[in-house]
Amino acid sequence: MSIRLLSPIRFSVAQIFSALVVLAVLCSCASPTAHAQRSVSKRFPAGKNVRVELKNISGTITVESWNRNEIKITASLEAPTANVTPKLMGECVSIDVMGDNRGRGDVGDVNFKIQLPQDSSVDIETRRGNITVSNIRGGLVRAHITSEGDITLSGISASQVLAQNTIGDIFFDGDFSRGGTYQFQSTKGNISVRIPSDSAFRLVAQAPTKKIALNEFWNNGFKNLGDGRKFVGDVGDGRSSVMVTTFQGSITFLRR
Repeated sequence: MSIRLLSPIRFSVAQIFSALVVLAVLCSCASPTAHAQRSVSKRFPAGKNVRVELKNISGTITVESWNRNEIKITASLEAPTANVTPKLMGECVSIDVMGDNRGRGDVGDVNFKIQLPQDSSVDIETRRGNITVSNIRGGLVRAHITSEGDITLSGISASQVLAQNTIGDIFFDGDFSRGGTYQFQSTKGNISVRIPSDSAFRLVAQAPTKKIALNEFWNNGFKNLGDGRKFVGDVGDGRSSVMVTTFQGSITFLRR
């Protein structure tokens, strides 16, 4: 019986390259989690007068109250993932994304959701991204965007509120406390303030010509300075101080 030896199968360089490409595609499809977002979640006990400080680089930030005596911080990290290390220092929870990633170059967006008691104070700062704060009545609400992003503050009863951005709109819906201070400033954006009809405050408002609408809060005691670019006056007994400034946008007061 004769034995026939099979000749070896020969592959061209092009065939080998094509096979490698297909294998790489199959491997990437088989590992969908390799490109998934990373998530970080932390909880801290919260006493009275707790304060949350956040310095982000980019990403959306949402802060809202809840009926628990704790603070929950959830962060969704996009690649390249940043270092996020919330710290509890006394009555203050601090998240410093800027400091924790100094010298690293570019990092991906970090999108925060923070839940905390109503009586907390909030100090939020980021370079880019929208900030939303809801139903907070602590001593301070501060939202500062150094580059671009909208600021929305709703259900706010804090005694000190500061909202500032470079490009983007600012919306405030809340109350002015007696003796409180409120500052809203945008370089290029519209500012809207919605407050109860019986609010009492001293107002300094400055915007481009004829872009200030006080509506129901207008009275004959207001002084018009700079050909409609600035209004100064009291509403009621002027028990709180309000300063609103936009360099390329409008200012609108609305009655709630």
